[in-house]
Amino acid sequence: MVDPTAPRVEDVVRLPEDASLDQVAETMHAEGVGSVVVTGETTDLAGIVTDRDVALALRDGIDPTQTTASDVMTADPVTAEQGAEVFEVVEMMREEGVRRLPLVDEAGDVVRLVSLDDVLALLGEEFADVAALVEAQT
Repeated sequence: MVDPTAPRVEDVVRLPEDASLDQVAETMHAEGVGSVVVTGETTDLAGIVTDRDVALALRDGIDPTQTTASDVMTADPVTAEQGAEVFEVVEMMREEGVRRLPLVDEAGDVVRLVSLDDVLALLGEEFADVAALVEAQT
């Protein structure tokens, strides 16, 4: 079973604040991700841009070559510590109304971006394990 809160630094896709929205969309497509962490000059986490942010900006008629990640990102997103339990992460997502939550280390650097899909996959595996246990006992 894969714990969606376990660190996977190599899977975190990052772009600078001045990346164009066009670059953001191309990177998301190339990397097969639905969000990118936006880095600043002095921080590993200036914000997050999601595929929804891109879609809404395009719907509003912006020029993706002249719009930057910092123009559409969610700045200073809520985070959880990398050792957070899965249910803590779910509760934070629910309270904040987000589908993606960065996990940060003690220095505040992003070590993983947990998505609601990650959590649902883990819970699905857990339910399957419980079902198998119940079936084995009957």
